[in-house]
Parts: sequence; structure tokens; C-alpha cells
Amino acid sequence: MASSTLHQSLAFLLKPVNPIYTTRPRPTTTTTYVAIRCGPRSNRGPLMKGRILSIEAINAIQTLKRAHKSSSSTTPDYSPLLSRLIKSDLLATLRELLRQDHCALALHAFSAVRSEYHNPDLSLYADVAAALARNRMVEDLDRLICDLETDCGRGGIQCDDKGLIRLIKAVIGADRRESTVRIYEMMKRSGWGSTFEADEYVVKVLSKGLRRLGEESLAVEVKGLSRSNLEKLRV
Repeated sequence: MASSTLHQSLAFLLKPVNPIYTTRPRPTTTTTYVAIRCGPRSNRGPLMKGRILSIEAINAIQTLKRAHKSSSSTTPDYSPLLSRLIKSDLLATLRELLRQDHCALALHAFSAVRSEYHNPDLSLYADVAAALARNRMVEDLDRLICDLETDCGRGGIQCDDKGLIRLIKAVIGADRRESTVRIYEMMKRSGWGSTFEADEYVVKVLSKGLRRLGEESLAVEVKGLSRSNLEKLRV
């Protein structure tokens, strides 16, 4: 009897276990994170790569836009706000307004630049001129060239500045004949083509532009500067 019971116990212990009751190892789970980039919330593109605006510049831009939007007939006085900005923030504000085509506000910022820091770079004039031409604000473009002539005085324009050709292209592209002639007169007062050599590419762009705007005699005069440069090299 005892041996029979022992035999049954051993048989139970040695009986294979049903695999469904065995403990299976838990599968390894892997969590993958997918970066989601939200697009701009308006039609205006994001800030250009490499352009970082300070908190002061961002606040100034937002304040200018709110004041401009809320104003009805009278133009608000933006000078107290702009005068508080340091030069780097003021220039960043100006360039960002130009990039967003808020040219009316950009002109106020540029006026602050001219009053705070005399004789702005020619490249800055070129940036403003390109934005005004792009938005067909041709009368403001003409006033800008007059302001440039005032800033340059009798000394003429910096003809070796890289912004010169961009300025010329912007004015010619906007079909501003008088402003184009005014720029050429400033270049001559600087000694362009006489005291120092005239750049061939500038000669080509300026002469073609003057001819297209109906200034044939001045176009021939500018074209002659290229030939005179070649004669000087031969001598």
C-alpha cells in the first residue's frame, strides 16, 4: 500500500508539465521617439538660419507692429522705443522688419540708425532699397537716395563697398531714372573712373540700366570708363 502511494507520488512529480502553464520570458519592448516639427503659424517663414534675435529686439518688433496696427490716422512716435536699443539690437530689428516686408516700420528703424549712428554702411542702404523696390514703394526709394546723398555730403559715395552694386540694381529694377542718375553723380564725385579704376561689372550694370531708363548719353559716358581703363592698362 505504501509502495503504491510512493509510486504514484513519483509518477506525478515526473509527469511533464503542460507548456501552456510554463512561465514565458516577457518580450523586450523598445520605445522609439519621433521628433515632430511644427511648421510656422503664419505665411511668414521662420527666422533665417544663423539669425538670432535678442529678447529686446523681439519685444521691439512686436511692440512696433502692435502700435502700427492699432494706430488709425496719426503716426505713432516710435523714437522712444527705438532709441533704447543698442546698436546690434537696432540693426537686427531693422533687418527683421525688412525681411517681413514691414517697410513702413523699417523706415522708422532706419531713421533711428541714421540719427544715432552717422554714415550707415552702404550695404544697409542697399537692404532698405531692395525691400522698398520689392514692395513698389518707389517714392520712399527716391527719398532714401536723397538721404544717402545727404549722409555722403560732398565727399561722394563709397564705390568700393559691396553694397553699391546691390543698391544700383534695386534702383534700376524699380525704374527710378532720377535716383539712378543721382547715384552715378555721387560715384563721380567720389572719383570713380578717374581717381581710381571703375569696376567692370558695375560699369556694365550701370550703363545698361541708364540706357534702358532713357539716359543714353550717360550710358555712353559710363561705358567709356571701361574703355579708358583698358587704355590705362596698355600704357
